[in-house]
Parts: sequence; structure tokens; C-alpha cells
Amino acid sequence: MAMANAIRFHRTGGPEVLQLDTLEVGAPAPGQALIRQHAVGLNYIDVYHRTGLYPMPLPSGIGLEAAGVVEAVGDGVTDLAPGDRVAYAGGPLGAYADLRLIPADRLVKLPDALSFELGAAMMLQGMTARYLIRRTYPVKSGDTVVFHAAAGGVGLIACQWLKALGATVIGTVGSDAKAELARANGCAHTIVYTRENFAERVKEITGGTGVPVVYDSVGKDTFTGSLDCLQPLGTMVLFGTASGPVPPMDPNLLAQKGSLYLTRPTLTTYVAKREDLVTTANDLFQAVLAGQVRIDVRQTYALAQAAQAHLDLEGRRTTGSTVLVP
Repeated sequence: MAMANAIRFHRTGGPEVLQLDTLEVGAPAPGQALIRQHAVGLNYIDVYHRTGLYPMPLPSGIGLEAAGVVEAVGDGVTDLAPGDRVAYAGGPLGAYADLRLIPADRLVKLPDALSFELGAAMMLQGMTARYLIRRTYPVKSGDTVVFHAAAGGVGLIACQWLKALGATVIGTVGSDAKAELARANGCAHTIVYTRENFAERVKEITGGTGVPVVYDSVGKDTFTGSLDCLQPLGTMVLFGTASGPVPPMDPNLLAQKGSLYLTRPTLTTYVAKREDLVTTANDLFQAVLAGQVRIDVRQTYALAQAAQAHLDLEGRRTTGSTVLVP
């Protein structure tokens, strides 16, 4: 029986509810793998779990992505062996740990050329960027798109990838420093939405035509303006609500604004099938290895500093990707 150090929460609330627990970890059951984790990814969805916005049975582990090495596998696991370098995003909560059991079919092999820190920093955000721009709305060369929170983790990855695909990216950001960062990562145009009307600016930039797709993880503060950025038959992709949930709306609004499409996708659905998970992850790895996408691990915290990491994330003091190191 091995012992693991894991961050868990026994009640919902602020970052202070995160505590370091010592847990016993048994041998892997059939279909499971035991992973020694070398780096853990930090994501905004972790905040939603901790605050209870996305309720979980308590006490609960936290975290959805990490990278490490397989220590043991259970019966029936044939495509992984001890010593394999692996990464994952999704599966049961509990990535904030140095050792854990996880369903083996959620693991993908991490190429040797990619570090554990990169693997942990890019799986959730990178696979999210990939399904958004390759499947939810398959962006074509020549498209102009709007991406909110362009200096965030998903934003920086998506903007680089979109540029590599030949798209023109209009990114919205909260500050001049973030605008500079977004431009350095593929944004052709940046809009500081705290002081500019982004819908008006998008219309100016596009000569009044609008864009075929808006990617919006901000939610309440940007939703209506996002619809106003779209050309007829445009697609509104709401994939997060960092500013709060969008109030109920009358679907007739979509008709009035040009027969728009509205979708609320999640990575979980897009990688539910093993083959989709592997394809999505490998596409991301190839984009990184080819130099089309550079993953920037801009903040690193010790695992025990998880509460501080959450404080900084919610205080908008982080940019790009953040990892916790056990």
C-alpha cells in the first residue's frame, strides 16, 4: 500500500478550503493504472469544483490533468506498461496529487520530446483549443474569428494554432499587457474590452460584415456583445463562464440576429470515445512538436501551494499555463 500526498477539499468555498491530505493508494484494479505524477495542470474549472458551482460529493480531490510515469497497471490494460510517460486531461477529479490511480483508457502516451511540465500544462487547454477550432467550428484559412480571453491558457494556444491555420484572430483581453502577450501569440488584432466596445470594434475591423465564429469562455459579461459580432449563420461557441453564468435568453434572439447557431460544448463530450481522445491529443502533440503552437508554462507552484495558485488564478494574476509540481 503506497501513500500519496493529495490536495483535497472537505467543504466548498475559497482557496483556503484546499488542504494537503495523506491517502493510502492501493494496487490498480482491472482497467486502472497507477501513476507517479511529475507535474499537474491548473485550470479555471478547478475553481468551479472548489466553489461548488459544479457540485461534487465531499470530501473530493481536485484537478483534471497531469503528466507522469506509469508505475503499475491492472488486469486488462494492454497498451500501457510500467515506465511509460503519460499525460491526461479528464477522468475522475484528483490530479492534484503525487501518486494516483486513474482509468487507463484516459491516458495518452507523452512523446519523449515533450517535458512533463509541458504535458501537464497543455492537455486540457490544448485539447480544448483543438476541438473548438477543428471540430465545433472547423476554421478555414482566410476566416476571421473572435477569441475572448485571448491571453488565457486556452486563448494563447488557440490563437497560435489559428494563425498557423491561416485565420485572422481578433482577441479580446483585459489589459494592455495582456494585449501585447496575445499579439505575440498570433492575434492580428486585440481589443481591451474593459475600455472598448468590442462588438463595435469587430464590426470596424471586419468592414461591417462580422465574423463566422466567436469563441467565448467569459460568459455573462460578453455574451450579448458576442452575438453582435457574428455574421448571418454565424456560430456562437460558449465554452466557459468566467464572469458568471449567462442569463436565460429567448431563442428568437438567434433568429433576429441572423439565424445564428449557439452551442455550449465541453471537452468531456468531445473526447468521450477513446479514439477521439487519442486523435485529439496526438493532433495537439504534433502541432507543438512542429512549432505551430508553443506552450508557455508561465507560473509554477509547489503542490502544497495550491491555495495560492487558486488565489492568483482568480485574481487574474496569471497568464498562459500554470503547473503544480509535487
